Amino acid sequence: MEINENEIQQIVEKVKLCEEEISKGIIGQKDIIRQVIIAVLCGGNVLLEGVPGLGKTQLVKTISKVLDLSFSRIQFTPDLMPADVVGTNLIVKEGDRNVFQFEKGPIFANLVLADEINRATPKTQSALLEAMQEKTVTVGKVTHKLAEPFMVLATQNPIENEGTYPLPEAQLDRFLFKLNVQFPSLEELMGIMDITVTNKKIELEAVVTGEEILKIREIIREVPMAEAVKEYALKLIIATHPEVEAAPEFTKKYVSVGSSPRGAQAIFNAARVRAVMEGRFNVSFDDVKAVAYPALRHRVFLNFEGTAEGITPDQVISRIIEEIRVV
Repeated sequence: MEINENEIQQIVEKVKLCEEEISKGIIGQKDIIRQVIIAVLCGGNVLLEGVPGLGKTQLVKTISKVLDLSFSRIQFTPDLMPADVVGTNLIVKEGDRNVFQFEKGPIFANLVLADEINRATPKTQSALLEAMQEKTVTVGKVTHKLAEPFMVLATQNPIENEGTYPLPEAQLDRFLFKLNVQFPSLEELMGIMDITVTNKKIELEAVVTGEEILKIREIIREVPMAEAVKEYALKLIIATHPEVEAAPEFTKKYVSVGSSPRGAQAIFNAARVRAVMEGRFNVSFDDVKAVAYPALRHRVFLNFEGTAEGITPDQVISRIIEEIRVV
């Protein structure tokens, strides 16, 4: 399958329409909106981290309306059970006999908001693992396929530790991106007040359908990526591993565990999407650098020394990008 200029231009226009429509309901956060759209077009899951009240939940709801996708919200709490997420078998009357019937849970939607995901127990968190990676749900001996497109957008609060269960590395690795939602500027805060504390109502229009998203994904997979760009992306991944002899000294000093191969997959896929969104037919080194932060910040784990000195994963990624030279 070959891509042409007309197809690329149509995707660019669709993305622009999506961003404009989402911006009606969400003031500011333009980088976050763009990165979530990249994840949608990659078919990946997103973890949104930020203090309460920054509009993380509102962002996901707004995106579901603009993308014309079925939407489901799961409020994670310590007493939430796996069956509350995936569904359960119920006994129903059929004529003169009782039979089991599967009642689908809220996971059966195109866009699933896992609100405050770190409040649920590990047992319930793990109920999402199969859905996030395989796009299927297994209950008993039956496996149910989820409708495409499917993705999980999860939120968590970084400052509250009481009554929370940190996500294990295996689950974090299922997220394509981790996005840090920042506090708005004065101008953005003024715009938020104009919408939230007045009678002003925002009407959102659906811009893209699920079928169109799947078609765009097919086109994007055909975007070429030069061998030199691929090699550069893989060098970034290898440089996150302190046990590798060629790793930067900064990594060896502050990192305990580096990125898995899923980090490379995330960079390859997201860089292709970013290139198309910029109206280009091929992936550049700048595309790789831009998506490296959201793709790797939850896949780089600091050691005791790094944590004690207040080093952040973004600082590690930044130093790696500085040290790994473009060939």
